[in-house]
Amino acid sequence: MYVCSCFGITEQQVREHAESGACTPRQIASASKAGTDCGSCVRRIQALLGRGAGCPRRAVLDQLGPDGATAALAAEQPAAPASLSTAEAA
Repeated sequence: MYVCSCFGITEQQVREHAESGACTPRQIASASKAGTDCGSCVRRIQALLGRGAGCPRRAVLDQLGPDGATAALAAEQPAAPASLSTAEAA
């Protein structure tokens, strides 16, 4: 079944992108353009992703629960760069 009529993207293609690591509608849009024209498919994409379309990261976060998911996401964030001295900042 088509999810995005504008670009001809199917539910299967959304699932495949999710299995490849696209876990948000924005990441699906980057991978396939789905949701970038009229936007009527974005809620459908969200529903597919919310039902575990195969996103490995989402499955891990769901297993961790709310507190573990927050910790896991924080751990994935890149380290903040060292603070610039006032001379470098100016």
